[in-house]
Amino acid sequence: MSWNDAGTPAAAAGPIEKVLYEVKKTIVGQDVLLERLVVALLARGHILVEGVPGLAKTLAVKSLAEAIGGEFHRVQFTPDLVPADILGTRVFHQPTGEFQVSLGPVFTNLLLADEINRAPAKVQSALLEVMQERQVTIGRETHKVPNPFLVMATQNPIESEGTYPLPEAQVDRFMMKVVIGYPTVTEEFVVVERALAPAAVIQKIIDPEILVGLQQAADQVYVDPSLIEYAVNLAHATRDPAKVGLTDLAKYVTFGASPRSSISLVLAGRALAYLRGREYVVPEDLADLALDVLRHRLVLSYEALSDEITPDMILGKVLANLSVPEPAGRGR
Repeated sequence: MSWNDAGTPAAAAGPIEKVLYEVKKTIVGQDVLLERLVVALLARGHILVEGVPGLAKTLAVKSLAEAIGGEFHRVQFTPDLVPADILGTRVFHQPTGEFQVSLGPVFTNLLLADEINRAPAKVQSALLEVMQERQVTIGRETHKVPNPFLVMATQNPIESEGTYPLPEAQVDRFMMKVVIGYPTVTEEFVVVERALAPAAVIQKIIDPEILVGLQQAADQVYVDPSLIEYAVNLAHATRDPAKVGLTDLAKYVTFGASPRSSISLVLAGRALAYLRGREYVVPEDLADLALDVLRHRLVLSYEALSDEITPDMILGKVLANLSVPEPAGRGR
């Protein structure tokens, strides 16, 4: 793929590929995580990452921020954190006798909310406005966050002591939840080998203004109505599995995916098609992202927990039983 003056999706994916290549100077493996991070950036979404410590989650976001020339802030969530620590607050300025606003770390391009489930609900909910509205209200003043803006939150699946599960309203704000695992033997060998050498320097490939242009170009990717229908049917099937012949799954699902899930699936699928150099979305784009977009939006019953049924299991069966539309290009 090459860049040309036309600015078409097929041509414009070139700079993004260069960004991913640059990030891979420091990140070994984790192809799915890096691809999803770029998809979230292009689709203006946020991403929740679950994985054990030491899998380079922080390094991935920091390297991506350096490659796109954006500002990066990290907030380590702890039980004693208060909303003002992340949003900002009003500070009395004695020489002028007036209150001035001191903006918090959310005013950045890429925000890493590290171990978000370690902060109480009051702090977690403080992110709701900025994630959805891209703005923060302090006192009577509203302040816009920079554009582009991405929140990547992490949580550790192996510790439950001292953690606060994210409420459904908070989780639903994340476009995707990506679950990452350990590297392969070969990948881990390269990780250790790189640790023995000086750290690679990430070069700035694009800048935030170019990224905004790429987001606008991704918006032009064609989505056939049959694929929108497929995304909607998929969301509805999680609410009523009997619609796709899975009556036995109904007892495991208390609440299915919200309407925000079908919106997120189409938007993310459009960004993925753009990243893959196409001017139109195909069913594989939506199928590849379905688990990441939907897994955190299902509320399972106690019976599912007792039977060790996971959201991925349920979604796998729903996807297998849902009819897939024929691939359609622009105008077909």
